[in-house]
Amino acid sequence: MRRRLFTVWGVLIGIALFLVYRGYPSSLDSWVEDRVYQRQGFADSRIVLIGIDDESIRSLGQWPWPRSVHAELLDRISSGHPAVVAFDLTFQVPSSSPGEDAAWVEAVSKAGNVVLPTYGTFPPFQKRGVVQALTLADPFDALREAAAAVGHINVMADQDQIVRRSLLRFEYKGRAVNHMAWEIYRLYATHVQDRNPSGGMRPLESPPVDEFGRFVVPFTGIPGQYEMFSYASVLRGDIPADYFADKIVMIGPYTASLQDNYVTPLDHHTPMYGVEIHANIVQALLENNEKKTVEWHWNALLLLVMGAAAYVFFRLVHPVYSLLMLAVLTALLLAGGRWLYDKGLLISIGYPLIFLGAFYLAALLLRYFYEWTERRRVTEIFGRYVAPQVVNQILSAGRDGLKLGGVRRTLTVMFVDIRGFTSLSESSEPEEIVSVVNEYLDLAARCIFRYEGTLDKFIGDAAMAIFNAPLEQEDHAFKAVQAALAIQNGAAKLESKWKARLNREISFGIGIHTGPAVFGNIGSRKRMDYTAIGDTVNTAARLESRAKPGRILLSEAVYVQIEGRVAVSRSGFYQLKGKEQEIVAYEVEGLL
Repeated sequence: MRRRLFTVWGVLIGIALFLVYRGYPSSLDSWVEDRVYQRQGFADSRIVLIGIDDESIRSLGQWPWPRSVHAELLDRISSGHPAVVAFDLTFQVPSSSPGEDAAWVEAVSKAGNVVLPTYGTFPPFQKRGVVQALTLADPFDALREAAAAVGHINVMADQDQIVRRSLLRFEYKGRAVNHMAWEIYRLYATHVQDRNPSGGMRPLESPPVDEFGRFVVPFTGIPGQYEMFSYASVLRGDIPADYFADKIVMIGPYTASLQDNYVTPLDHHTPMYGVEIHANIVQALLENNEKKTVEWHWNALLLLVMGAAAYVFFRLVHPVYSLLMLAVLTALLLAGGRWLYDKGLLISIGYPLIFLGAFYLAALLLRYFYEWTERRRVTEIFGRYVAPQVVNQILSAGRDGLKLGGVRRTLTVMFVDIRGFTSLSESSEPEEIVSVVNEYLDLAARCIFRYEGTLDKFIGDAAMAIFNAPLEQEDHAFKAVQAALAIQNGAAKLESKWKARLNREISFGIGIHTGPAVFGNIGSRKRMDYTAIGDTVNTAARLESRAKPGRILLSEAVYVQIEGRVAVSRSGFYQLKGKEQEIVAYEVEGLL
């Protein structure tokens, strides 16, 4: 089993290492990142959202609005001296009203701190390295020149349509295009530095990215958590302009009708608007909350360590304790992953968890398969020698119930021999002889099994049975006598049948003795028999040779065990071959 288990372990660990090396995403990794790593926090009060919501559309009319409306809003906000103003709204081409475009450009230029969006389109497959865009949707030229910065607003959802990462930058015709959140953060850092030259923000550092230029978004706010004011209410002056002083003000769609919402890790059911996603990214940059995805070889090392621990425990301990260890290893992975995530490192624990589960299941199945094959082997071996109920006891007791290789115990040994077989062989066809022997020995085996005896062996036309082995039995001497009487009764019918057919007397002679003997697997490594040896066996064989046809001969040792329950004829003294002294024996008449 150990060799098979190691083979399964090697195959599973090899597959997992290959997947880790190739960087194939695991749905379990995504689940862990969402449920364990990502945690709701407090929204940064430096960030304020202005939403184009249903109320604003009802108040200002059908979307899109004239650009003069945006200019008016920007002028009102700018009078309060915000740090940065960002629009999550695209203005690719001039409108049909040059005057409104001019007002809008003038407002952006006058504010001097406006970030405007662009977005790129990409080929369906990207190579590792710098991401190249096919097209770029910049603001129209005059507006782009007036803006303090332009950043992309591409949202990168995973295969399950959940946003967990974002593209820090990409290139378009040699031009580097940063994420809008990064441009907001850069301008805000400049604003803070200008206001407080001696105690500005930390030096700007780009968040760590993966091989495709993406960075992990550690979401803090859930949908609706950031402070948001309706576009119309700000435009009406309901919010004092100085409320926006030194804040990051982000304007964008805040209604499902504008189709700018996405599912995020903190809430798989309520979509988050794009402007809220950008706000989460800005907050992560402000708080230096950066997550670095570790290199694949560290994930591979973690997988190997957990795999080695799983192999040791799942191989050595009971499945119940293995299940507990599986729970412990899983808890360690989750807790360790969370601790490292808080320290800024993102490890892949999906494949280690999948491996642990798969390997535990494989170990469990292998254990049950091994036990099943062991039961089948024991059944096949001992089913030939012992009664079915004895086989069941052996299987139930397990290894402790069956100690092979030589066990000393008091046994009752019975020999059964067909009388008249020699003369029958001389005068009958071989096929008839085989039929007679098979039918008589089959009767003997069935009767032995009925009383839980072990059929040791067939010796030509004779059979040897032992009682009280391989499992200990109560009253084994009486069981042996009962089996002998059953053979005797069954043989009466066979005698009539074969006498009519062959015109010959065929019967059994049976000898039974009780005493110490050694039983177990005896022989060579290549050829062994499950048998009993000792003087007790020899005495039982000698008693059988002295029994009259159709009679059962017991030793005094057996009679002492069954006295009062079996009728016997008066004792006699018998000189057995190989014995110097005569022994006392009894003929069985029947049960009392």
